[in-house]
Amino acid sequence: MERVLVLGISGAGKSTLARALGRDLGLPYHELDALHFCGPQWQVSPTFAEDTARIVAGDRWVLDGQGPAAVRDLMWERADTVLWLDLPRRVVMRRVLHRSLRRSLRREQLFGGNREAWREWLRADHPLWWAWSRFAERRAEIERRAADPRFTPLRVVRLRNPRDTALWLREHTGMRAPHS
Repeated sequence: MERVLVLGISGAGKSTLARALGRDLGLPYHELDALHFCGPQWQVSPTFAEDTARIVAGDRWVLDGQGPAAVRDLMWERADTVLWLDLPRRVVMRRVLHRSLRRSLRREQLFGGNREAWREWLRADHPLWWAWSRFAERRAEIERRAADPRFTPLRVVRLRNPRDTALWLREHTGMRAPHS
């Protein structure tokens, strides 16, 4: 495991797992959202595709997230392992709700200096609504990619609940599951 892609819907725990995996395996960790959003009002980085291509051209890395379509094939082609957090919708929704509440209440700074604001909770692209509306679509896309012969011999590990994740981590890295 030298080039790891951690996937799942918003709230599945991708960043938490990828950060811990990078730390414990000594792999450089890159947060895809931080590469993508570079400024206020969720401004998209004009060099996002190039920055992502540069990272995945390397020999060792952990990335969290599916990313925009422009970089998906490249990430899948270069990864040697995909960790797919395919958690039940009820688990994901509880996590994304708690995360968004915490971020809004504490005014936590996110990518590019942005913050989740209460007024954004009604927008369709808010993480809570996005996770709910795109849940099945995201699962189907990852499943399709995992079966695509273009990405063979990529190792895909489908983790369907927090307990599976903890067991897999303990068996393959010796580390305990991070709290998300």
